[in-house]
Amino acid sequence: CLELYEMSVISGYMDGDVEAVSKRLNVILTNASFDDALNSRVLQAKLLASQQQYSVAVKGVLAILSYFGEEFPKKSSLADVTSEINAALPMLKGVTKEKILSLKPMTNKRKLNSMKFMALLVTLCFYHDTLLVPLVACRMMKLTIEEGYCDDTIPGLAHMSYVLLQYSDDVELAGHFGRLCENCMIGNPQEHSLRARLTQLHCTVKYFVEPFQTSAATAQNAYNSARIAGDVDNAMLSLVVYTIVHIFSIPDLAGLHKKMIGFLYQMAKHERIGVLINTMAYFNTVTALIGNVDSCGIDPSIGMKTHIEIFQIAEYTQNSLLLHHVTINQMYVDCYFRDYLSLATLAEKYRMKTQKKRVMDFYFVFFQGIAAMCLARDTKQNKWKEIGEKSVTTMTQLLNHSTWNFENKLFLLQAELNYLNGRIAMAESSYKAAIVSAHDHRFNNEEALGLELYGIFLVENKKVAKGLQQLENAIEKYKLWGAKKKADAVLEFIDLIKRTMCHRDCNHNTIWGHTQMTWR
Repeated sequence: CLELYEMSVISGYMDGDVEAVSKRLNVILTNASFDDALNSRVLQAKLLASQQQYSVAVKGVLAILSYFGEEFPKKSSLADVTSEINAALPMLKGVTKEKILSLKPMTNKRKLNSMKFMALLVTLCFYHDTLLVPLVACRMMKLTIEEGYCDDTIPGLAHMSYVLLQYSDDVELAGHFGRLCENCMIGNPQEHSLRARLTQLHCTVKYFVEPFQTSAATAQNAYNSARIAGDVDNAMLSLVVYTIVHIFSIPDLAGLHKKMIGFLYQMAKHERIGVLINTMAYFNTVTALIGNVDSCGIDPSIGMKTHIEIFQIAEYTQNSLLLHHVTINQMYVDCYFRDYLSLATLAEKYRMKTQKKRVMDFYFVFFQGIAAMCLARDTKQNKWKEIGEKSVTTMTQLLNHSTWNFENKLFLLQAELNYLNGRIAMAESSYKAAIVSAHDHRFNNEEALGLELYGIFLVENKKVAKGLQQLENAIEKYKLWGAKKKADAVLEFIDLIKRTMCHRDCNHNTIWGHTQMTWR
């Protein structure tokens, strides 16, 4: 009877029948013993997570792990995380594929269950409490070394790779664990299931050590693996990863817009509310850039949300990952439409709310740096200059991880800082280097941004004809990217400059003042 109920729960969960699944789970958890209902407790946590109830899901999994003798702090700090990782480093540096494969199989049932629920917990913590991720990942690795290899060892390796990347800055060791995870998956009987589960983590490391664009194929392959494995959760998550890679690096916003409508329908159909709302944040950004404000006739039943509404949902549900994504998306729109004060205000507010690290923080640094240095030129306030200088320092450190992904961003930040410091010749050289690097590394959108900022720099320094040419080049690149509304905004700005130049009796400063306006 229990087995039949669990099968019906799995079937209903895959179909997105939340109400029926909830009722069936309640029957199982009420009548079955604690140990007999462990599989149902996993499904209960996943169901809660799919409905944005991450804090409840995490609390439940922590209670189960406590039953198995695994205790984790209710609240942890960066100091706790650093201490735990430093203590684990000697053990981690000795981990190789040969050592993993030579381990005896884990046989202790309590430890096997602990590994299963820790693998679940660490996934949930990406949304709710990222500072628990390093603590759980270190414990999973320690348990593997002490007790033996099990099905959840590979997810443990993947999470350890992420932890090392984020919290130790040891990219070489992080890359080693990422490759180790990949090698252990090949030929594994659960290879499709593992690839589906670990897509987000795999792409996270790839963002730093491989060309950003390659993650699109990884996400697509993971989606296919998830469908083969019947894993709806990770199939939907793979679509989010696919969206992220495309919006930041692949020049086809119009095509992505159409695909995302299909993604939203799939997520709504399966009632995966968390990934649905997350994807809405990216959809809103694409819509803002291409100018398609009618959302292409999306069915009202999907319940599209604005960025403001998504911010409110993130705060209400304590979903720190959603808060991160909607913040990055709003900063993205503000940066490209030059609403720098709004961007800077949002960045400051976000930093006050959370000190948790996220992989996409490098875009936070990039957008905030561009805005801060423009505001510093405008307002002469030293606080903006300090933020700009810090962004250059951070991006310089990131360049050590990947020339492909970070070189053009650093050059553009350096150009803005040189301009701010009055080093005009150095600024012009840096703008040109940023544009060439973005082109060579296939960041079409950032090539367009570089051309635009270079054009503005030239106009503000009285090289109007040359500046207008760069702005026209930017328009072509924005069109190639698919950002029609953004291209139109730059065209309007060019027209404004030309009209102003025609008035012989105009105040010369009027032209330069308009370059700092918000473009919406």
